Amino acid sequence: MTALAFYAPLKAPFHPVPSGDRQMARALMLALAEAGRVDLASDLQLYDGCGDAGRQRVLIARAEAEAERLIAVAPQAGWAAWITYHSYYKAPDILGLLVSRALDIPYVLIEATRAKKRLTGPWQAFAELAEAAADHADLIFYLTERDREALVRHATPSQQLVRLAPFLASWDLPAPGQPADDPPVILCVGMMRPGDKSASYRLVAEALGQMQTSAWQLHIAGDGPDRAAIEALFAPFGDRVRFLGQLDADHLRREYAGASVLVWPGVNEAFGLVYLEAQAAGLPVVAQDRPGVRDVVLPPGLVPVEGGAGALARAILALLQDPDLRRRRAAEGRAAVARRHLLGAARATLVQHILPLIKAAP
Repeated sequence: MTALAFYAPLKAPFHPVPSGDRQMARALMLALAEAGRVDLASDLQLYDGCGDAGRQRVLIARAEAEAERLIAVAPQAGWAAWITYHSYYKAPDILGLLVSRALDIPYVLIEATRAKKRLTGPWQAFAELAEAAADHADLIFYLTERDREALVRHATPSQQLVRLAPFLASWDLPAPGQPADDPPVILCVGMMRPGDKSASYRLVAEALGQMQTSAWQLHIAGDGPDRAAIEALFAPFGDRVRFLGQLDADHLRREYAGASVLVWPGVNEAFGLVYLEAQAAGLPVVAQDRPGVRDVVLPPGLVPVEGGAGALARAILALLQDPDLRRRRAAEGRAAVARRHLLGAARATLVQHILPLIKAAP
């Protein structure tokens, strides 16, 4: 059986702390299993979120030592290709770059991004390695149109660039939900941390402030270090808002099934698996029309960023006040996920391009 080395430098796939990035890595391992045995080559995290040159030097040294270990065990593993998920200037794939070069095996990147402007500044060492990894890759799968633009601009002559739609770790759609419409439930799902996540929560709170006279209940699934500040944002709405905390997959599925609309603005989201999960369950989505988000949310659910909270409020109200519109949008979302965003479609795309690369290797 063909053996594939798999690696995720940003976040190890099976770490217990939940995240969309880890969820996507695990889904990739499932989809890749059709192409051969998938070995998680290493769980070494190579991430510098602060632009600390000293930390980058330490992590590079660790990566070089780990690469030496992997090269030594590779003959027993029999890897025919190295596949890395999510290499970029804050978490470059040093291992795959070094090991694939040493073994002379095909090198595949999934959701690799380029950022030439980072080649100067506090992330210079890591950015150089991320660019070197992208240059060395035989095949790069991109998940969003925004990523594609930079990859095309700087692609090497023999490099393949292939679109891989973001997808859920499921072969089939779940049963459609049965929303409780008295009052209708608006659902938010997002980590509670400062920065972009908190900015999305602020937009939701501002939108609800323009909907005070309408009947609704808000359920918020998520937790994190900024929870107290986010709870304060929604305090004016009293018992109309329920904080559910961090939910496991089963409890979150029940929330999707019982809600009438998912609202998440998506400030600087890479794409957001939550949108796919909601649409798969037949839950209409309201989000801002942002790069990445528009790759997974159907256009009727996208509102202009420049419209701010007012545009979000109007889009939410349109769905809450029109059951027929909700049903149509639910059906359209489920059909789109079934067509492009499940394991079957992902497996077909991955296998179609990776297996010929392996067969053509010396």
